[in-house]
Amino acid sequence: MRVSLFLCLVVLCFSSCKGDGKIFANAGGKLSYGISSPILTQNLQEVSDHNTQMVFSQVFEGLISLQPQDLSLQPQLAESFTVKDNGLSYEFVLRKGVYFIHPDGSKELFKPSDVLYSIKKACASHDSIESRAYSLVFKNNLVGADDYFHKKSNSISGVKIKGNTVILTLIRRDNNFLSRLTLPLCAIVSEKFDKESDELCGTGPFMLPSSNFKKNEILLLKNEHYYQKDKNGCQLPYLDSLAFVVNSSKIELLNNFELGKTQIITGLPTNKITKMLEGRLEDFNSEPPLFILHNNPQLVSNYYVFNLKDERFKDVRVRQAFNYAINRQKIGQVILRNQYFELGSYGVVPPVRNFYRGYDFDGVRKNGYYFNPEKARQLLAEAGYPDGKQFGSVNIRFNIDDIHAAVADEISAQLSNTLGINVTIDGSNFTKLTADCIKGEGDLFRYAWAADYSSPESFLMNFYGKFAPKNPSQPSPLNVGRFVNAEFDNIMDKARSESNLVKRRSFYSEAEKLLISQAPIIPLWYSGDIQISYSKVRNIHFNPLEQYSFKEVYLKEWTKAEYLQLMKK
Repeated sequence: MRVSLFLCLVVLCFSSCKGDGKIFANAGGKLSYGISSPILTQNLQEVSDHNTQMVFSQVFEGLISLQPQDLSLQPQLAESFTVKDNGLSYEFVLRKGVYFIHPDGSKELFKPSDVLYSIKKACASHDSIESRAYSLVFKNNLVGADDYFHKKSNSISGVKIKGNTVILTLIRRDNNFLSRLTLPLCAIVSEKFDKESDELCGTGPFMLPSSNFKKNEILLLKNEHYYQKDKNGCQLPYLDSLAFVVNSSKIELLNNFELGKTQIITGLPTNKITKMLEGRLEDFNSEPPLFILHNNPQLVSNYYVFNLKDERFKDVRVRQAFNYAINRQKIGQVILRNQYFELGSYGVVPPVRNFYRGYDFDGVRKNGYYFNPEKARQLLAEAGYPDGKQFGSVNIRFNIDDIHAAVADEISAQLSNTLGINVTIDGSNFTKLTADCIKGEGDLFRYAWAADYSSPESFLMNFYGKFAPKNPSQPSPLNVGRFVNAEFDNIMDKARSESNLVKRRSFYSEAEKLLISQAPIIPLWYSGDIQISYSKVRNIHFNPLEQYSFKEVYLKEWTKAEYLQLMKK
């Protein structure tokens, strides 16, 4: 298809601003994007899933953010940042004239004290329960954060304010600290609005009034007071509104897209791929085209995670036996219909070699698993369960959609046929699956992880032993399988403080080799989703992290003359 060239060129075509150069000529309109699950929490410090993160990143902002084009770090609420003291100190010079916007139209000036308030909120203890933000970003990392969490101090000594500058001091060097600060977990909120209102009040390009939370649509409105402008001085954002249309059925998402009810779709139903891509070639290749196709590997891993509270799964031989009993090739061909980037013969980090240059994927793969029924049965027998006798039943938990029920069915059959184990499957919505997985209510969970930031650490930290609660009755929102291995943690600690990128990735590779040898998960496949948008959606940047910014996206139909002129460039 002649779509890749067009996709590269479309972002180069901009219209000028009207009149005084302040209003973009093509501003206005509503963009709708189809997503598979709703917002799971309204608590910023607990955001963990991709769709909630995507929605909130349009409303809230942190000190820094990622460029959607190349995923490089850029200042956001900070106008500049500097790393000092050999990576132990970070200085952020804050922007002036930025406002938090309440959906009722009132606004509150962004102040340095709001940064301190937001970090304190992230590090606060609620009945000794850690927020995801504290566990992932500040715990054992920011000076004074742990004392504040344990109520040994009323302040966080690692946060200093000097005029319009905020200084954060770490206990030890952490080369991914800035990357984690880009997460919605670390977004800055207004102390005043947060204490006085239940509304979501951010500084971002869009607003999300609570009245716009609907079952099937999440409607964001333009922030008329947004502080940023484009390179020509035009006010951002361009769109009047941005809607996320929710439907767990990929077939319904595709139907909505083809009917024009949404303008962007990510991932296609496996049984509709050929019909969409080959049956509508004219819509991709016309001049101008109706649709634009973008297809690239995603930093997304799909796997099943063992509940290690279950005594049976504490034996590594059992976990390895389950891995060897799975025919991933059959799942890829029959169920996924080859809509994936790679099958799960590696580990948890997707083998996107051109993105993670120097990572030892070949070494990780040597510790990976392939379909070997004899070895699976041998390992299970060595663990004390010959032919599955006395093992008991295993319950697979999954979220119901067009693929995961079929995958669970197939895995259930494969485990039963190969190991002689009685396997049941239990489907629910995504919200309940996530909650039960965190609480450890189930045996084997369908799970997927999309990288929050570009480092392999984003995947591997889900198995960091210090994230698993010592009390098994407590929820485990980060390390959901509750995997604990001191050697793995030690290697991860070395990687975090290593300044040399090559050495750091070598540490991560070694950590993953150890992790996969211990088999706390069953890797299944790595996503390579197809993204399709209407050609009138301009200036949208797709990337392996699936992190999108909509503030410079605009809608404009192409004329044939305009398109042909662009093709000549």
